[in-house]
Amino acid sequence: MQHTRPEDIQSDLAFIEKMTAMRHDIHAHPETAFEEVRTSAIVAAYLEGLGIAVHRGLGKTGVVGTLKGTRPGQKTIALRADMDALHITEETGVPYSSTVPGKMHACGHDGHTTMLLGAAEKLATNPDFAGTVHFVFQPAEEGGGGADAMIKDGLFELFPTDAIYGVHNGPMDPLGLLTTRVGPYTSASDDWEIVFEGTGGHGASPEKATDPTVAAGQFMATLGNVVSRHVALTDWAVVSIGHVAGGERESANIIPAKVMVAGTARSYAPEVRDTLEREITRLAEGCAMAGGVEAHVSYERGYPPLLNTANEVAVTGRAHIAAVSEALTVTEAPAIGASEDFAYYLEKIPGAYVSIGNGDGPGSAFVHTPKFNFNDDLIPIGVAFWMNVVAEELG
Repeated sequence: MQHTRPEDIQSDLAFIEKMTAMRHDIHAHPETAFEEVRTSAIVAAYLEGLGIAVHRGLGKTGVVGTLKGTRPGQKTIALRADMDALHITEETGVPYSSTVPGKMHACGHDGHTTMLLGAAEKLATNPDFAGTVHFVFQPAEEGGGGADAMIKDGLFELFPTDAIYGVHNGPMDPLGLLTTRVGPYTSASDDWEIVFEGTGGHGASPEKATDPTVAAGQFMATLGNVVSRHVALTDWAVVSIGHVAGGERESANIIPAKVMVAGTARSYAPEVRDTLEREITRLAEGCAMAGGVEAHVSYERGYPPLLNTANEVAVTGRAHIAAVSEALTVTEAPAIGASEDFAYYLEKIPGAYVSIGNGDGPGSAFVHTPKFNFNDDLIPIGVAFWMNVVAEELG
């Protein structure tokens, strides 16, 4: 199996037109976590039309397509795309803007789905490889843990897989720039919430109350010490407050009985994750004790850190160099603070997750914002990359 370049894909004008139209259609009809009924139906029908065996319903709306090469081979790999949208009101102004109020493809999953479908078509047309490819179309990456749901529904029991690969567009990165790394690439993402509870009382008589605002204030003022005093300089972690609530604005002369503080904790190493949970809890309880109130702590572990494996990172590097260039291939990139549920797959089998630049020209925007839009020029690059991963692994 020969390597493929984006120019090879772009020269097929009918294919590019078809893929672009599909991306625009998916973009115009966004579906959020575990509601990807229309999108998964489009994916399944398209794969079946290519003669690819299809399994539906893993993780509720997930789809898996299986294609065997024409040459004998035992190795099996999986290529994954996410399908879900976000609860954001679109402000791109494009003709194919979201038709669903309050929802939009603000992270490019419409493009991820399209690129993998395009690769499936090209590979099905000429399956000159030795082994098997599973095309995994996953629901609910945006906080729903769709990867975990597919695994729990038997993904790897039904489809035994030697390695898995994932691609995300790189918002505002130069078009076609691949970045990845061995080891931790995206962080663990944990949510925490503390409710400081006292009796409250009249603001003019605080001595007759137990005041949770004091404990909450001390907690917020010293939260930074959790990282600066308990996480080694050679490690990485961040703890941020995202929500504070207490009392009523119309009754500012009343000391509230409860104050809630909530936020996020990010880290790469399991032992650092343990430290954050322990020290946030200890700080909250200490501040509460000093203020004569109670602290009710909830710490919920979300996505684990995403740990790429060395051999598979090397595969992605070779695949992208063959597609684009060595200058636009960075396999020793810094880790990033975002989180990704692709990490659940990598807890089970080897694999690699990469970012490919969406373009940093006029009109570009960061993901999870109302003006973000996937760049259609990335489609042939992504299709070529996927085909080259298959060539590297099964060629």
